[in-house]
Amino acid sequence: MTQWCTRAAACGQLRMSTNTNTPKHDDIDAIFKQKRFLRTQVRKTLKSIDPSLKSHQDNTVQDIVLGAPWFRSSRRLCAYISCAALREVDTSKILSQILQHNSTTDGKKLYVPRVEDKNSHMRMLHISRIDDLIANSMDILEPTPVDADGNAREDVMQANDPVDLFPLPGLAFDRSGRRLGRGGGYYDTFLKNYQDLAKTRNWKQPLLVALSYSEQILDEGVIPMTSSDLPVDALVSPESVIPISTTALNSMDL
Repeated sequence: MTQWCTRAAACGQLRMSTNTNTPKHDDIDAIFKQKRFLRTQVRKTLKSIDPSLKSHQDNTVQDIVLGAPWFRSSRRLCAYISCAALREVDTSKILSQILQHNSTTDGKKLYVPRVEDKNSHMRMLHISRIDDLIANSMDILEPTPVDADGNAREDVMQANDPVDLFPLPGLAFDRSGRRLGRGGGYYDTFLKNYQDLAKTRNWKQPLLVALSYSEQILDEGVIPMTSSDLPVDALVSPESVIPISTTALNSMDL
């Protein structure tokens, strides 16, 4: 399995308990404490997944996405570059497929994340080949700010056309669309800004699809939410596609 990160991940297998109480949403301190606890538990679980099982799940999730009508019909996508050290669902096959078709008339256009600072500021920049990526200080692959000709890369927030699909990472999810990130707020902040932009321009909102290992899907109600946490429209796990929002139910030909 090809990984799009310069670091390696250790794995095993462990069943995670989700027997925890969901804090009240108006108790912010309790919510943050519950999130920290869940992140610790999920990281332990991900670290313990057997490598062969992880590889099988990576391939199965990507094959589901690549074969889905809602992926094939998407023309502009913002996708994450998976990192083995973060134990994210692999996206190398998905990204390769997009990049292979980006020069055709009906091809796809890909934007990938670049973290700008520690204040939840992230941009999505256009790339056309894998060589457009370099390892940052955390050894995570990101697009260079300028292309080989010295021109600034197109920022999706300045693009003339809307994004159709966001394949999203995360630490944990549930079947009601709740997503637990890593605590930096980068995706929630970016997605909120992009949704506001789409609304201003009267664009159709993009489909937010989380890619998940089976072990990352928790019982409903376990993941606490604040007003800044954005739900996903659908989940893709090795078992199936789980449409959640009305947008997903209307968009996904299952």
